Amino acid sequence: MLATILAAATLPACAGSLRPTNPIRDAQEALARRAATSEGLTSMRAEARVDQRADSGRIRGTVLMFVEDSGRVRFDVMTQFGPIAVLTSDGAQFAYSDLREKRFLSGETCPQNIARLLGVPLSAQETARFLLGGTPVLEHVAAELKLTDEGHYLLRLKGAEGARQELELSVYPADRELPPAKQRLALVRSELWGERGVHVWRVSYADLSPHKLNGRELLVPMRVRIEQSAQSSDTLVQFKTIAQNPHIPDDAFVQTPRPGMQEEIAPCE
Repeated sequence: MLATILAAATLPACAGSLRPTNPIRDAQEALARRAATSEGLTSMRAEARVDQRADSGRIRGTVLMFVEDSGRVRFDVMTQFGPIAVLTSDGAQFAYSDLREKRFLSGETCPQNIARLLGVPLSAQETARFLLGGTPVLEHVAAELKLTDEGHYLLRLKGAEGARQELELSVYPADRELPPAKQRLALVRSELWGERGVHVWRVSYADLSPHKLNGRELLVPMRVRIEQSAQSSDTLVQFKTIAQNPHIPDDAFVQTPRPGMQEEIAPCE
C-alpha cells in the first residue's frame, strides 16, 4: 500500500479571484480529479509547428501527426511540396523514412529512435501522453499538496527510491466556486527528477483552448514545451489544429520503404 502525506493543514487561505473558493485538501483527490477531467481523450489528429533546439542546432517545421495514448504515433514533416520525413510506431515497431536522403530506417520502438525526428528521447507512450496534454505519474510513497499564490494546485510526489515529481494543476475558470468533487483540473506543468536528484524532463502546457469531447468541455493545451536537461533538448510544439478521438486506420502507424530507398536497421543503443 502506498503511503500518502496529506497537506491539508498547510493549504493557505484562499485569496484573489484566481484561487478556488473551496480548495482540494487531499493530494490523491487532486490526482483523481485531474484524471477524471481528461478521461475519454485517447487520440488526436493534429497539425503543429515544431521548434526543436539542441546542442546540434535548431530545427523548425510543420508536422502532421496521429497520436494515440497507447503509444502509437505518426509524424509527417511537411514542406509546400509534400512530406520530407515520416516517422511511425505501432507501439512495438519503428520506421523512419528520410525522403531527402532516400533512407529507410526500421527497428524496435525506443526513445533513441523517437528522437531521430523530434529530438526528444522519450518512449512513444510518453511522447503521446505529453502531446495529448497528459503526463506519466510517478509511482509514489508520499504525496504533498499545496495551493500556490497563482491559485494553482502543486503536487509533490516522492518515489520509494528517491525519484520525485511535481505536477502543477489549474482549476477551470468556471469551477473556482465549486466544491472539490466537481472541480475540473488542467495540467500546467509536469516535472520529473531521477533517484539521485538528476533532472529528467519538464513539460509545460499553455494556451489552453476549449474543445468539446462527448458533450463536455475540455481545455486542451495548444502549446506543449518539452525540456530535457541531460540532452540539452528544448522542443516547442505549437498546435494549429486538433481533432480529438478521430478514426485512425491501423495502417497509418506502419510504413514500408519506397522504391529506391536504402534500408537500414535503427539500433536502440
